[in-house]
Amino acid sequence: MKVLVCGATGYLGKHIARELVACGHQVSATARSDAAADKIRAMGLTALPGDLTDIPSVLPHLAGVDAVVSIAQVMLEEEYAAAKAMLEQLEGSGKTFVFTSGTGLISERTDGNWSENTFAEDDPFVPSKYIGKRFETENMVRDYANRGLRAMVIRPPLMWGNGECGPIQHFYISAAKTGSVCYLGAGLNMYSQVHVEDLARVYALALEKGVGGALYHAVSGEQNWRTLAEAIARHLGVPARSVSFEEASEIWDKFTALIGFSTSSRSRSPRTRRELGWVPHPDKLDIMTDILNPAFAERMNDGFHSAAAARKPA
Repeated sequence: MKVLVCGATGYLGKHIARELVACGHQVSATARSDAAADKIRAMGLTALPGDLTDIPSVLPHLAGVDAVVSIAQVMLEEEYAAAKAMLEQLEGSGKTFVFTSGTGLISERTDGNWSENTFAEDDPFVPSKYIGKRFETENMVRDYANRGLRAMVIRPPLMWGNGECGPIQHFYISAAKTGSVCYLGAGLNMYSQVHVEDLARVYALALEKGVGGALYHAVSGEQNWRTLAEAIARHLGVPARSVSFEEASEIWDKFTALIGFSTSSRSRSPRTRRELGWVPHPDKLDIMTDILNPAFAERMNDGFHSAAAARKPA
Protein backbone atom coordinates (compact mmCIF):
# COMPACT_ATOMS: atom_id res chain seq x y z
CA MET A 1 0.00 0.00 0.00
CA LYS A 2 1.20 3.52 -0.79
CA VAL A 3 0.83 5.56 2.40
CA LEU A 4 1.25 9.29 3.01
CA VAL A 5 2.13 10.20 6.61
CA CYS A 6 1.56 13.76 7.80
CA GLY A 7 3.73 14.22 10.87
CA ALA A 8 6.41 11.57 10.37
CA THR A 9 9.22 13.46 12.13
CA GLY A 10 7.46 13.62 15.52
CA TYR A 11 7.75 11.14 18.36
CA LEU A 12 4.79 9.00 17.34
CA GLY A 13 5.15 9.70 13.63
CA LYS A 14 8.66 8.32 13.31
CA HIS A 15 7.64 5.09 15.04
CA ILE A 16 4.58 4.72 12.81
CA ALA A 17 6.65 5.32 9.68
CA ARG A 18 9.17 2.66 10.70
CA GLU A 19 6.40 0.17 11.47
CA LEU A 20 4.70 0.77 8.12
CA VAL A 21 7.97 0.33 6.23
CA ALA A 22 8.63 -2.88 8.16
CA CYS A 23 5.18 -4.10 7.08
CA GLY A 24 6.12 -3.58 3.44
CA HIS A 25 4.26 -0.36 2.69
CA GLN A 26 5.62 2.37 0.43
CA VAL A 27 5.73 5.36 2.74
CA SER A 28 6.01 9.04 1.87
CA ALA A 29 5.79 11.92 4.33
CA THR A 30 5.09 15.62 4.22
CA ALA A 31 7.98 17.95 5.10
CA ARG A 32 7.54 21.55 6.27
CA SER A 33 11.20 22.44 5.75
CA ASP A 34 14.44 21.26 4.18
CA ALA A 35 15.58 20.05 7.60
CA ALA A 36 12.41 17.99 7.99
CA ALA A 37 12.88 16.58 4.48
CA ASP A 38 16.40 15.48 5.40
CA LYS A 39 15.08 13.64 8.47
CA ILE A 40 12.39 11.96 6.41
CA ARG A 41 14.84 10.77 3.78
CA ALA A 42 17.18 9.52 6.52
CA MET A 43 14.31 7.29 7.67
CA GLY A 44 14.14 5.75 4.19
CA LEU A 45 10.95 7.58 3.25
CA THR A 46 10.04 9.79 0.32
CA ALA A 47 9.86 13.44 1.38
CA LEU A 48 7.09 15.60 -0.12
CA PRO A 49 6.74 19.34 0.52
CA GLY A 50 3.66 20.07 2.60
CA ASP A 51 2.32 21.49 5.84
CA LEU A 52 -1.14 20.92 7.36
CA THR A 53 -1.27 24.61 8.30
CA ASP A 54 -0.99 25.28 4.53
CA ILE A 55 -3.38 22.60 3.34
CA PRO A 56 -3.16 23.44 -0.40
CA SER A 57 0.47 22.29 -0.20
CA VAL A 58 -0.65 18.82 0.91
CA LEU A 59 -3.72 18.12 -1.24
CA PRO A 60 -1.86 17.39 -4.51
CA HIS A 61 -0.12 14.44 -2.85
CA LEU A 62 -3.35 12.60 -2.05
CA ALA A 63 -3.97 11.39 -5.58
CA GLY A 64 -0.85 9.22 -5.64
CA VAL A 65 -1.46 7.23 -2.45
CA ASP A 66 -3.84 4.56 -1.18
CA ALA A 67 -3.97 5.80 2.40
CA VAL A 68 -3.32 8.93 4.46
CA VAL A 69 -2.24 8.83 8.11
CA SER A 70 -2.60 12.22 9.80
CA ILE A 71 -0.52 12.56 12.97
CA ALA A 72 0.79 16.13 12.89
CA GLN A 73 -0.32 18.23 15.87
CA VAL A 74 -1.57 21.70 14.94
CA MET A 75 -4.03 24.12 16.52
CA LEU A 76 -7.51 22.65 16.85
CA GLU A 77 -9.19 24.92 14.30
CA GLU A 78 -6.40 24.27 11.78
CA GLU A 79 -6.62 20.54 12.54
CA TYR A 80 -10.34 20.52 11.73
CA ALA A 81 -9.86 22.54 8.54
CA ALA A 82 -7.01 20.31 7.33
CA ALA A 83 -8.94 17.11 7.99
CA LYS A 84 -12.03 18.52 6.26
CA ALA A 85 -10.08 19.51 3.15
CA MET A 86 -8.39 16.10 2.86
CA LEU A 87 -11.64 14.23 3.47
CA GLU A 88 -13.46 16.25 0.82
CA GLN A 89 -10.77 15.50 -1.74
CA LEU A 90 -10.70 11.78 -0.87
CA GLU A 91 -14.49 11.38 -0.75
CA GLY A 92 -15.75 8.53 -2.90
CA SER A 93 -12.26 7.20 -3.65
CA GLY A 94 -12.47 4.10 -1.46
CA LYS A 95 -9.09 5.04 0.01
CA THR A 96 -8.15 4.96 3.70
CA PHE A 97 -7.86 7.98 5.99
CA VAL A 98 -6.62 7.65 9.58
CA PHE A 99 -6.91 10.63 11.91
CA THR A 100 -4.99 10.88 15.17
CA SER A 101 -6.88 12.24 18.17
CA GLY A 102 -5.93 11.80 21.83
CA THR A 103 -7.47 10.80 25.15
CA GLY A 104 -7.05 14.32 26.48
CA LEU A 105 -10.48 14.64 24.88
CA ILE A 106 -12.02 12.33 27.49
CA SER A 107 -10.09 13.83 30.41
CA GLU A 108 -11.84 15.23 33.47
CA ARG A 109 -10.39 17.71 35.93
CA THR A 110 -9.85 16.12 39.35
CA ASP A 111 -7.07 18.39 40.72
CA GLY A 112 -4.96 15.35 41.50
CA ASN A 113 -7.65 13.06 42.90
CA TRP A 114 -8.36 9.57 41.57
CA SER A 115 -11.34 8.97 39.31
CA GLU A 116 -13.04 5.63 38.76
CA ASN A 117 -14.25 6.69 35.31
CA THR A 118 -12.71 4.80 32.43
CA PHE A 119 -13.90 4.79 28.83
CA ALA A 120 -13.88 2.22 26.04
CA GLU A 121 -13.89 3.39 22.44
CA ASP A 122 -17.62 3.94 22.00
CA ASP A 123 -18.61 4.76 25.57
CA PRO A 124 -20.43 8.10 25.96
CA PHE A 125 -18.48 10.88 27.66
CA VAL A 126 -18.47 14.63 28.15
CA PRO A 127 -15.69 16.10 25.96
CA SER A 128 -13.09 18.24 27.67
CA LYS A 129 -14.18 21.86 27.28
CA TYR A 130 -10.57 22.83 26.56
CA ILE A 131 -10.14 20.63 23.49
CA GLY A 132 -13.74 19.82 22.59
CA LYS A 133 -13.20 20.97 18.99
CA ARG A 134 -11.32 17.73 18.41
CA PHE A 135 -14.50 15.79 19.14
CA GLU A 136 -16.09 17.57 16.17
CA THR A 137 -13.12 16.53 14.05
CA GLU A 138 -13.39 12.91 15.21
CA ASN A 139 -17.08 12.77 14.35
CA MET A 140 -16.53 14.38 10.96
CA VAL A 141 -13.84 11.84 10.09
CA ARG A 142 -15.94 8.89 11.17
CA ASP A 143 -18.93 10.16 9.21
CA TYR A 144 -16.94 10.03 5.97
CA ALA A 145 -17.13 6.24 6.18
CA ASN A 146 -20.61 6.83 4.72
CA ARG A 147 -19.14 8.77 1.79
CA GLY A 148 -17.05 6.19 0.00
CA LEU A 149 -13.98 6.48 2.22
CA ARG A 150 -12.52 4.06 4.78
CA ALA A 151 -12.07 6.75 7.40
CA MET A 152 -11.25 5.99 11.03
CA VAL A 153 -9.88 7.60 14.20
CA ILE A 154 -7.13 6.43 16.55
CA ARG A 155 -7.22 8.05 19.99
CA PRO A 156 -3.89 7.41 21.79
CA PRO A 157 -3.43 7.71 25.55
CA LEU A 158 -0.14 8.76 27.18
CA MET A 159 2.71 7.48 24.99
CA TRP A 160 6.04 6.39 26.43
CA GLY A 161 9.12 4.42 25.43
CA ASN A 162 12.70 4.78 24.21
CA GLY A 163 13.41 7.66 26.58
CA GLU A 164 10.64 9.98 25.39
CA CYS A 165 7.44 11.02 27.15
CA GLY A 166 6.25 14.58 27.66
CA PRO A 167 4.91 14.33 31.24
CA ILE A 168 7.92 12.30 32.39
CA GLN A 169 10.20 15.00 31.00
CA HIS A 170 8.15 17.59 32.90
CA PHE A 171 8.86 15.75 36.15
CA TYR A 172 12.59 16.04 35.46
CA ILE A 173 12.21 19.73 34.57
CA SER A 174 10.45 20.34 37.90
CA ALA A 175 13.48 18.86 39.67
CA ALA A 176 15.84 21.12 37.72
CA LYS A 177 13.78 24.18 38.57
CA THR A 178 12.71 23.54 42.18
CA GLY A 179 14.99 20.84 43.57
CA SER A 180 11.96 18.54 43.96
CA VAL A 181 9.99 16.29 41.63
CA CYS A 182 6.54 17.82 41.72
CA TYR A 183 3.04 16.48 41.25
CA LEU A 184 -0.30 18.24 41.61
CA GLY A 185 -2.54 17.71 44.64
CA ALA A 186 -2.72 14.12 45.85
CA GLY A 187 -1.17 12.92 42.58
CA LEU A 188 -3.57 9.98 42.39
CA ASN A 189 -4.91 10.93 38.97
CA MET A 190 -3.50 9.32 35.83
CA TYR A 191 -3.52 8.94 32.08
CA SER A 192 -3.78 5.41 30.74
CA GLN A 193 -0.63 4.52 28.86
CA VAL A 194 0.90 2.59 25.98
CA HIS A 195 4.40 2.00 24.65
CA VAL A 196 4.90 4.01 21.47
CA GLU A 197 5.97 0.94 19.48
CA ASP A 198 2.81 -0.92 20.47
CA LEU A 199 0.80 2.13 19.47
CA ALA A 200 2.53 2.24 16.09
CA ARG A 201 1.44 -1.35 15.57
CA VAL A 202 -2.20 -0.26 15.98
CA TYR A 203 -1.80 2.05 12.99
CA ALA A 204 -0.40 -0.75 10.86
CA LEU A 205 -3.26 -3.04 11.87
CA ALA A 206 -5.81 -0.30 11.17
CA LEU A 207 -4.47 0.03 7.62
CA GLU A 208 -4.63 -3.73 7.22
CA LYS A 209 -8.08 -4.46 8.63
CA GLY A 210 -9.58 -1.41 10.29
CA VAL A 211 -13.30 -0.80 9.84
CA GLY A 212 -14.53 2.42 8.26
CA GLY A 213 -16.12 4.70 10.84
CA ALA A 214 -14.29 3.04 13.72
CA LEU A 215 -12.60 4.65 16.70
CA TYR A 216 -9.66 2.77 18.21
CA HIS A 217 -7.95 3.15 21.58
CA ALA A 218 -4.66 1.49 22.58
CA VAL A 219 -4.05 0.88 26.28
CA SER A 220 -1.56 -1.36 28.04
CA GLY A 221 -1.47 0.00 31.60
CA GLU A 222 -1.89 2.80 34.11
CA GLN A 223 0.20 4.47 36.81
CA ASN A 224 -0.65 7.55 38.85
CA TRP A 225 1.43 10.73 38.70
CA ARG A 226 2.54 10.54 42.34
CA THR A 227 4.03 7.07 41.99
CA LEU A 228 5.94 8.17 38.91
CA ALA A 229 7.16 11.36 40.59
CA GLU A 230 8.33 9.50 43.70
CA ALA A 231 10.27 6.94 41.65
CA ILE A 232 12.04 9.68 39.68
CA ALA A 233 12.77 11.58 42.91
CA ARG A 234 14.44 8.51 44.45
CA HIS A 235 16.49 8.11 41.30
CA LEU A 236 17.63 11.76 41.38
CA GLY A 237 18.16 11.81 45.14
CA VAL A 238 15.72 14.68 45.71
CA PRO A 239 12.33 14.95 47.45
CA ALA A 240 8.97 14.51 45.76
CA ARG A 241 6.28 16.95 46.81
CA SER A 242 2.74 18.03 46.10
CA VAL A 243 2.09 21.45 44.60
CA SER A 244 -1.01 23.55 44.08
CA PHE A 245 -2.42 24.33 40.66
CA GLU A 246 -0.98 27.85 40.92
CA GLU A 247 2.53 26.57 41.64
CA ALA A 248 2.23 23.90 38.96
CA SER A 249 1.39 26.65 36.46
CA GLU A 250 4.57 28.47 37.48
CA ILE A 251 6.76 25.38 37.32
CA TRP A 252 5.49 24.31 33.91
CA ASP A 253 2.77 26.46 32.33
CA LYS A 254 -0.99 26.72 32.77
CA PHE A 255 -1.82 24.41 29.86
CA THR A 256 0.49 21.64 31.12
CA ALA A 257 -0.81 22.01 34.68
CA LEU A 258 -4.42 21.94 33.52
CA ILE A 259 -4.50 19.39 30.71
CA GLY A 260 -1.76 17.17 32.08
CA PHE A 261 -1.32 17.12 35.82
CA SER A 262 -4.74 18.23 37.15
CA THR A 263 -6.81 15.79 35.08
CA SER A 264 -7.56 12.10 34.89
CA SER A 265 -7.91 10.33 31.55
CA ARG A 266 -8.50 6.61 31.84
CA SER A 267 -9.34 4.54 28.78
CA ARG A 268 -9.74 0.93 27.64
CA SER A 269 -9.33 -0.64 24.20
CA PRO A 270 -11.70 -3.62 23.78
CA ARG A 271 -12.66 -2.71 20.20
CA THR A 272 -9.02 -2.45 19.13
CA ARG A 273 -8.20 -5.83 20.65
CA ARG A 274 -11.30 -7.49 19.22
CA GLU A 275 -11.42 -5.98 15.74
CA LEU A 276 -7.71 -5.55 14.98
CA GLY A 277 -6.37 -8.44 17.04
CA TRP A 278 -3.99 -6.06 18.81
CA VAL A 279 -2.18 -7.22 21.94
CA PRO A 280 0.59 -5.14 23.55
CA HIS A 281 4.04 -6.71 23.74
CA PRO A 282 4.59 -8.46 27.11
CA ASP A 283 7.91 -6.64 27.58
CA LYS A 284 6.35 -3.20 27.00
CA LEU A 285 3.60 -3.09 29.60
CA ASP A 286 5.21 -1.12 32.44
CA ILE A 287 6.05 2.57 32.12
CA MET A 288 8.22 2.22 35.25
CA THR A 289 10.80 0.40 33.14
CA ASP A 290 11.50 3.54 31.11
CA ILE A 291 11.09 6.52 33.45
CA LEU A 292 14.73 6.30 34.59
CA ASN A 293 16.06 6.25 31.03
CA PRO A 294 19.22 8.44 30.99
CA ALA A 295 17.80 10.46 28.10
CA PHE A 296 15.37 12.21 30.45
CA ALA A 297 18.11 13.44 32.79
CA GLU A 298 20.29 14.47 29.84
CA ARG A 299 17.50 16.73 28.57
CA MET A 300 16.48 17.96 32.03
CA ASN A 301 18.40 21.23 32.11
CA ASP A 302 17.79 21.93 28.43
CA GLY A 303 14.06 21.67 29.07
CA PHE A 304 14.28 23.94 32.08
CA HIS A 305 16.22 26.63 30.20
CA SER A 306 13.88 26.42 27.20
CA ALA A 307 10.85 26.87 29.44
CA ALA A 308 12.50 29.78 31.22
CA ALA A 309 13.34 31.50 27.94
CA ALA A 310 9.74 31.11 26.76
CA ARG A 311 8.52 32.91 29.87
CA LYS A 312 10.78 35.96 29.41
CA PRO A 313 8.97 39.10 28.18
CA ALA A 314 9.71 40.11 24.61
